[in-house]
Amino acid sequence: MTAEEERDVSPAEAVRRALRAARERPEEPAPAPTQSPAPSPDLSQEAPRAVPESDGPFRPGDAARAALRRTAQAPPAPEEAPAADVPATADVPPTGEAPAAADEPRGAAGVRPGDAARQALRAARAQARQAPPEAGEPGDARSARRTSRAGARPLATGTAGRPGARVADARAKDVRTFLADAFRMPPETDTTEPAEPTEPVAPAEPAAPEPAPAPVRSMAAPTRDGDHRHTYPAFPPGPVGSGGGFAETWWGNAWVTALEEGALDAKRLARGRGYAEQGHVDAITVTPGLVLAYVRGSRARPYRVQVRLRTLGEEDWERFLDAAAERPGHIAALLDKEMPESLADCGVPLLPGPGDLAPQCSCPDHGHPCKHVAALCYQTARLLDADPFVLLLLRGRGERELLDALSRRSAARAARAAQEQEPEPVPGVRATDALAARRLPPLPAPLPAPLHPEQPPAYPSVPNGPDSFALDQLASDAAVRAHALLTTGHDEIGELTLWQDAVRLAAARPGSGLTATSRALYTSLASAVGRTPAELARAVAAWRQGGPDGLAVLEDVWDPPAGRFDRARPLLRAADLPAFRPWRNHLTHPRGHVQLRFGRDGLWYPYESEPGHDDWWPRGTPDTDPVGALTGLGGSADDL
Repeated sequence: MTAEEERDVSPAEAVRRALRAARERPEEPAPAPTQSPAPSPDLSQEAPRAVPESDGPFRPGDAARAALRRTAQAPPAPEEAPAADVPATADVPPTGEAPAAADEPRGAAGVRPGDAARQALRAARAQARQAPPEAGEPGDARSARRTSRAGARPLATGTAGRPGARVADARAKDVRTFLADAFRMPPETDTTEPAEPTEPVAPAEPAAPEPAPAPVRSMAAPTRDGDHRHTYPAFPPGPVGSGGGFAETWWGNAWVTALEEGALDAKRLARGRGYAEQGHVDAITVTPGLVLAYVRGSRARPYRVQVRLRTLGEEDWERFLDAAAERPGHIAALLDKEMPESLADCGVPLLPGPGDLAPQCSCPDHGHPCKHVAALCYQTARLLDADPFVLLLLRGRGERELLDALSRRSAARAARAAQEQEPEPVPGVRATDALAARRLPPLPAPLPAPLHPEQPPAYPSVPNGPDSFALDQLASDAAVRAHALLTTGHDEIGELTLWQDAVRLAAARPGSGLTATSRALYTSLASAVGRTPAELARAVAAWRQGGPDGLAVLEDVWDPPAGRFDRARPLLRAADLPAFRPWRNHLTHPRGHVQLRFGRDGLWYPYESEPGHDDWWPRGTPDTDPVGALTGLGGSADDL
């Protein structure tokens, strides 16, 4: 065996090999007795002889026997002293020495033989790793071990004058007795290990990882849930309930009362309540007439627990549905996860009584109920607190089925009530009376129209208020329009566009020029119609020149037909005026400061501009004669 293979050998295997080697050792003749036998040497005073390094690594069995002898010969240590250090395996005594007697103490106080043996084996393995055979030396570890065994055998023949067979048998017996508990691991509080070893000790082998706990069986199967089967997740551990009770609602407490009054052992109930508070109950599955769950007890495998409850018959369900549909408050309470007491007292045994709960558990306890059933019943009370439809499902009907039945009954009840109720009289007039021929009285004669619009009242000026002058203008304008509509039956202003009405209002304001007041009015009107104050001022000038037609001449450019427009140029030449340049309905002076525009109404509208700026403004009075329109500008013939 090589040094690497020897390092891989476990301590137990090393001890077994040492025992087999001790049994296979050949018997050697004992020396002849003398007249005065020499006194047996004191093993406690004999210094252990070290094994030479040239003999190769020693055997683990020799280390175990050496530790046995030192432990048996060590004096008892005081209680407060630390455990005796186990010497290094380099000081292993010769294998031929006799082991300690069987009736001698096996170890010093506070040191177990198993601990000493394990420490010796660790030291031997550590020394074997630290001192491998050097390169170039003849032989390997196996030959070195054979050499060590061959050199150690002669030492076993002359120790204390005992025969070799007796020495081998005693040695094997002591080793078996010593190693009976050698490989039992000490507790965590064991302090027998030396605090500071004098020589390096091999680290203990890592413990095997603990097996993972078996997964807890669960009844949770959400994919199988439906209207008549529902699985609720497990409740977390922790105390529940307030005021000393496990449930919080009156119907949950009624369930707990049925459990406790039907129980035969209060102690089992207390333990079952503790299981429920500690979270030992797994997911709960509720079906008609059955509550099923797995409950963890003292064993690793949980118990299968079920509680049965009788379902209601068709007659009982008819009475319950009639009582619930009779009062709309009952349906509203159920939708709010509440159970009205009046609904539970409708003559249907909805809540269980003592003895109605039929438990069944896979545990060996035959109590009624066992603690696992009690834990499931307590957790079921918590389910009832959260949702009273759990109780109705236990009695045989699911939530959706019940709500559909209640909806149909409520609709049928409302329809019957509407048929039985007489229709109320509707106020009105009979059709025959409304369609009967009748003569209406003649209308009174209209009052005579006033001769002119009345003067509107004066509006006072208020700081930060509307302009009183503007209000007076609007009121006067409204009065004029009303008078025209009353007398003529037609309102021409009502046909204007927003832009035309804004121009009209600005032009109707008395005064000329852009004063501070008119500028504010122009700014507000222009912003209201999306124009600039300059555009509004030009339009006001055109309105004052010719009204709506003058505004049209300002904004519209059109091609007049042959006739009056073509005859205008000869007339201007006859008046000794220069030849005007025609463009569509415009005739412009060559110097660019006077322009005539022909309107659709057949009038010529004069315009003026700064020479070369093409900024035309209405001036003068429109006329049917182009020469007359230019004469209205008030300039001399030379200026034209």
